[in-house]
Amino acid sequence: MNHDQAKAFVRQAVQRVVPDADFTGLDPGVSLRDTLEMDSLAFLEFVEVLAELSGRELTEDDYPALVTWDGCAARLVARAGASAQGRSG
Repeated sequence: MNHDQAKAFVRQAVQRVVPDADFTGLDPGVSLRDTLEMDSLAFLEFVEVLAELSGRELTEDDYPALVTWDGCAARLVARAGASAQGRSG
């Protein structure tokens, strides 16, 4: 999985949790929760949907990295790399 693929999963997850999300001018380094006004339950749902769509396990340890769009994408790419290493090793 590359960064662009991961960002597409983030966008899909956001759209499922916040269907009326406006991506215009969304800064990839700014908190998704703040920008899209997600409460804690919506954020947890977002993480679950993101894990489902990407096929990657995401745990509470991942939450700090999942705050921004870029952070989400980077974590998914890292998880994909860890999964690939586990299969080859």
